[in-house]
Amino acid sequence: MEREHNLVPEDALWKRHLYRIIYRSDTKLGKLFDIILLSLILLSTFIILMESVPKLDKKFHYTFIIMEWIISVVFTAEYWSRIAVVKNKKNYIFSFFGIIDFLALVPFYLSLIFPVTKYFLIFRMLRMLRVFRVFNLMDFMNDGFVIVRALKNSSRKIYIFLLFLIIFSVIVGSLMFMVEGGRPGFETIPQAIYWAVVTVTTVGYGDVSPITPMGKFFAVILMLAGYSIIAVPTGIVTAEMRNKRQNLEKICDRCGNEDIDDDARYCKQCGKKLA
Repeated sequence: MEREHNLVPEDALWKRHLYRIIYRSDTKLGKLFDIILLSLILLSTFIILMESVPKLDKKFHYTFIIMEWIISVVFTAEYWSRIAVVKNKKNYIFSFFGIIDFLALVPFYLSLIFPVTKYFLIFRMLRMLRVFRVFNLMDFMNDGFVIVRALKNSSRKIYIFLLFLIIFSVIVGSLMFMVEGGRPGFETIPQAIYWAVVTVTTVGYGDVSPITPMGKFFAVILMLAGYSIIAVPTGIVTAEMRNKRQNLEKICDRCGNEDIDDDARYCKQCGKKLA
């Protein structure tokens, strides 16, 4: 994930000055810019929520539209300014924050043709992630990186677990279809599988329930199994996060490299022997 402080400003003096205001928050103007930006994001989200309330939309419809236009124009100018003041423009455009900034604009312009897409503007809330940088909370963001890496590295195990869960739900659903004999909620195997998935995930909507003694017995087994099944992905991700935390604590004293394998004896960048 490309971080914003890795971007390089253009050579022009005014662009370097604007770069520091837009991308950094170590000056009064930079922090003020970020706070205003975050306030506009919250205001935009509030407008979207209120537009979904018929009474409020009917009363303040044109006010909401005008405010959306103003905020979207500001965001559009800010997005193009971010591109204009950096040398490595491609790195910003395809970076994590660059993609989020783009997604925050697209729904507004699509809504001019397809009005219903304006509700996708709720994606602007993702831009609130910059609050960690603005208020010097990057340690929290680093914790987020650990979670993302842990999920990515444990994805194969989770896929296998999901495959097992799908097979298990199909088998139990088919058995319930036979046991319940086509009673309400179990008229077809797909309906019985729906009940099995809802039950094994401990959601329990309560819209479908077995009637026969054998069906209730299977339901008890499935509900008890649900608690055990939920613990599996949690344990996988937690173990991976613990391993990642241990790896992050390994840092090369010479070059500061943090990408060090568990069994590494030497730094892969500078070759220094690790402690």
